[in-house]
Amino acid sequence: MPDAAAEPGTAAARNAAEEKSAFSHPAVDPDSTAGYGDHPDQVIDFYAPQGVTGPGEAAPVVVVLHGGSWRAPYDRRHISPFAAFLARRGFAVASVEYRRGAEGAGAQGAGGDPVAGRWPDTFDDVAAALDALPELVRQHLPRADARRVVLTGHSAGGHLALWAAARHLLPADAAWRTDRPAPLRGVVALAPIADFEVADKLDVCGGAARQLLGDGALFAERRPYADPALLLPTGIATTLVQGRADVDVPQAVAEAYADAAAKAGEVVGVTLLEDVGHYPLIDPAADACAVVAEEIAQLAW
Repeated sequence: MPDAAAEPGTAAARNAAEEKSAFSHPAVDPDSTAGYGDHPDQVIDFYAPQGVTGPGEAAPVVVVLHGGSWRAPYDRRHISPFAAFLARRGFAVASVEYRRGAEGAGAQGAGGDPVAGRWPDTFDDVAAALDALPELVRQHLPRADARRVVLTGHSAGGHLALWAAARHLLPADAAWRTDRPAPLRGVVALAPIADFEVADKLDVCGGAARQLLGDGALFAERRPYADPALLLPTGIATTLVQGRADVDVPQAVAEAYADAAAKAGEVVGVTLLEDVGHYPLIDPAADACAVVAEEIAQLAW
């Protein structure tokens, strides 16, 4: 793992350039949008697969959960070029929006950044979206095969993808718990905030994990309901894709999750990309984005 602290200027400059490239693409409008609840953020954008031809041929579904530290200013629009990129690769894509940090009064955290996430709304929404997805896919993606679903997500969205695949392992009193594993082909989590203990120690994304769950005793009380590293083994094929040069969500976070999985008797794949930071994983102009598509294809097809 590169020592980002040894060359802070270089690491920061690389991260800024990668972020600029990823956010330089115009947002791509979906083919259709549907609600899974009454709140304006409870919607899913659908991108029809391109290049799928032949009678009876259907495309696997990729469910995309965007990142942005669970903070309100970052919505699904910034990941729409990535969703369209996957559609051009022949996948049927469902990009999920969900409620994020508070807006208006109380929206700023102690450090001046927007508050990360809402408890329990963020989790309510992801669970509801995944539960509604099979019927919405049938309505909005007629060329999709709802029996072949892969979850992917970036950063905070990577956390949500891992969490959604582990709902059957939640404590018995969790409202989001399911009685069986989700019918998924797998999960491809991109630079995920996958272990809240390590993320908290490293102050990942300005303490976003602690803001999401709540400070003090709340952080410890809610971790069993929200931390993917405590919800193992899932029994679902899982791969983490991580840039070694990521300074936003460092490699140590992914490694901690993989180690926790191994201790629980589960093998989690970890694909480490040299000289790649946080944002190229969702940047259609970056080679790393093609690697992500291949990882998804290996599980989906």
